Amino acid sequence: MSVKEQVLDAMKAAGKPVTAGEVEQATGLDRKSVDKAFAELKKENAIVSPIRCKWEPAQ
Repeated sequence: MSVKEQVLDAMKAAGKPVTAGEVEQATGLDRKSVDKAFAELKKENAIVSPIRCKWEPAQ
């Protein structure tokens, strides 16, 4: 499973907008990997930010 898939799964499991730090704690990945995955997912429009600094999967 790729880092991006792990990040998306953690976001879906949370069921609410989450920060990168919350994803880091939930997955056990290091923060740089999570930040890189967030950047790639943003470019792909796979995640959206309904609240400042919090993200959730796009509908």
